[in-house]
Amino acid sequence: SESGQPSLLLTCLHICPLPGVGCSSVQQKIYVQLNKTFPCVRLLNATHQIGCQSSVSGDTGVLHVLETETDLDWVLSSGPNPPYVVLMVAEHFNRSTMMKLKGSARVAGVAVVISKAGPAQGFSPHHSCPNQNSGVYSDSYGPELAGCNVTVWNPLGNSLSYEDFRFPIFSLHEGEEADVIRKCFLDHNRGVNGSDPAYPLCAMQLASHMYAVKDTATCMRRNDIQSRFSISPEFVCDALADYNVWSSLKPLNNSGKGHLDGESVVIAATRLDSRSFFWNEAPGGESAVGGFVTLLAAAQALRAVVEDHPPSQNILFTFFQGETFDYIGSSRMVYDMENGKFVIDLDNIHSLVEIGQVALHRNGQLWLHSDPVSRRNSSVRSESTALNLSLSVAEPDVSQPLPPSSFQRFLRARPIPGVVLTDHMSAFSNRYYESLYDDAEYLNVSYPSGLSPEEQLEYVTDTAKTLAEVATLVARSLYKQAGGLDDHLSSINADPKIVTQMLYGFLVQSNNSWFRSLVSPDIVKNLGDPVKMPTWLVQYVLANFTGTLRNLTQTQCKNPEDLEGESKDLYSYFWVQGPVPPNSTQGEGYCVRAPVRLVKAHSPAFELHQYSSRDYSTWTESRWKQIQARIFLVASRDLEMLTLGVGVAVLLVSLVVTYFINSKADLLFSSSRETTSTAY
Repeated sequence: SESGQPSLLLTCLHICPLPGVGCSSVQQKIYVQLNKTFPCVRLLNATHQIGCQSSVSGDTGVLHVLETETDLDWVLSSGPNPPYVVLMVAEHFNRSTMMKLKGSARVAGVAVVISKAGPAQGFSPHHSCPNQNSGVYSDSYGPELAGCNVTVWNPLGNSLSYEDFRFPIFSLHEGEEADVIRKCFLDHNRGVNGSDPAYPLCAMQLASHMYAVKDTATCMRRNDIQSRFSISPEFVCDALADYNVWSSLKPLNNSGKGHLDGESVVIAATRLDSRSFFWNEAPGGESAVGGFVTLLAAAQALRAVVEDHPPSQNILFTFFQGETFDYIGSSRMVYDMENGKFVIDLDNIHSLVEIGQVALHRNGQLWLHSDPVSRRNSSVRSESTALNLSLSVAEPDVSQPLPPSSFQRFLRARPIPGVVLTDHMSAFSNRYYESLYDDAEYLNVSYPSGLSPEEQLEYVTDTAKTLAEVATLVARSLYKQAGGLDDHLSSINADPKIVTQMLYGFLVQSNNSWFRSLVSPDIVKNLGDPVKMPTWLVQYVLANFTGTLRNLTQTQCKNPEDLEGESKDLYSYFWVQGPVPPNSTQGEGYCVRAPVRLVKAHSPAFELHQYSSRDYSTWTESRWKQIQARIFLVASRDLEMLTLGVGVAVLLVSLVVTYFINSKADLLFSSSRETTSTAY
């Protein structure tokens, strides 16, 4: 109905309520809350806004299931009861359909039911040329390579994530809630023998009102006004930010910043983040997890060898956050190096090896990408070529640009030798880049039926075996690049069991016994499914892989400054829960000392107050008050008007009666006067 509110005459929704939903209140009798939904939210940058939002109270429409083109026509033109909330399966969630819905005033919202497997043809709501305006190639640097002129890296990209929708869009997975919604539609919204459906109709309300509008400069200005003139300011947006994680083979003094005399460092880099169309739903199996699991496994493989046979140069393992949004993490690290705010500077960098998308390589084929512009410099070319000595990979034609990578942000500062390792020669092998379907199933992280969660954690998948081989190649290459001797290369081998445990933890279930044993008790409380905190988990996993156990109590581990041989300038100290012994519920905690640090992955644009910057990321996320989805039955407009009319009539009659009674109160409620004398 146009009113968008349920009739109070319909006090109960005649479908099976979800488990745990009782009938103890009027609201629970009217509404069925949908608790396992994920919204599309609003993001902003220097020039515009993207994403979705609802009105302040939420947008309501009659539910209609989109199954065919006829259903789309019903929503857009022929349906008699607009506005509609469209429920669609994932195969209809494409740019063509969504742009038609976007242009219609008859659409109040969209709910997308996500299937377990992605569309066979692939699906990527990201740009076809990711981060094209924030990389190294421009009118002044390799103009012939800029804007994906040579290679379209993500040909399946439809840019749907970068559209601005004025109605809410939610996702939910196949399961009980999706079945409840379909049953509500079938019971109430399907006409009989081709006739229009009769009231009451099943309706859905989606609430995701966003506070920020227009662009980052506007929302940051409103934040500033709030902070200046309000006692309890309510900000409207936040800069996208997190932390980069880094560690080194040889500890670096964290209290000293800037150039280190005599220090030469090989940087091994990868990214931690991914995204999809929907908030907090970004598995990133191929786009991120495969790469950082490979680098973690390489760091663990190097540990045993470097203790006895350290290379002449240091290796800095870096895990960047926010790379999806114009390289937030890497641009921040480069900025800090340029301004003497990091433990080394750009002059200390010997070379850089970046691990990109590597989990889908075919027949053991990997590709090394380098920058053809900087390779024109003979010294850079010789160093870049040397990086290929220990990797059995092919190299694309040198005229091809670098794929989207953190390395590009370093090249913007200076021509540093380096390569990017990927599983694709040109266009991505990943058919679900930055989408919900880039998950464990897509990477073939699967297990035989009947295995318990603990057995799945220990089961070495084929994907884990192949990634362990890649990690071995990466570790050996890094060791050799850092000046290690060939005699020790054969001793560097990544462990497939550790790789399979990481894949299970980051893609299937983070709340598992292995992760619980590696992190602090505080982190254990927040472990969930799916993983929502990769930064902290990577920090603890890396600490366990590159650190050493110390015989310290929990109190000493937190405050080791006064202990002989301990230094918080060189190391971080982590009290971890440890494995839980049989017949026990509490782990035997221990202290890990490791050269692992967190540093801000926060765009310099916000420190410089350059909210329209073209050099740094300006992405922000709108704040919101309520995210909610629910279904209910709605009455016809005529019945609502009748109900309103009867209510108004009753009110008027009540006022008249009340006035009459009040004016005649002396007559209606008078009593005979009692005598003053009493006979005994």
